[in-house]
Amino acid sequence: MASVRELVFQAVRRIPRGKVLAYGQVAELVGGVALSGYEVGRIMSSATPDVPWQRVVARDGSLVISKRNPSLAQEQRRLLELEGVTFDSAGRVRMDLHTWVPGGTLFEEE
Repeated sequence: MASVRELVFQAVRRIPRGKVLAYGQVAELVGGVALSGYEVGRIMSSATPDVPWQRVVARDGSLVISKRNPSLAQEQRRLLELEGVTFDSAGRVRMDLHTWVPGGTLFEEE
């Protein structure tokens, strides 16, 4: 079986262009593994180049990394905007428009 890290990366790879998920939603998508949104964030900090890391945000649409690394947050916003993701006046992703609604969990769909 794949490691928890790889399961998180598989889940994030499934998020379509122009859509996002919150860290906790990624944890739910993985399913079958006790995992929190915080742990997903920790795992995402080591994302490989093939993982669209920019598509994972806080549940309110804010770019969590902005507190630790403002230049990386600018890059995240730039990448999301290239995919057509829009932001509100507070700089948060419009979750009402861009949250991806997957069916089931990784384990159910395999």
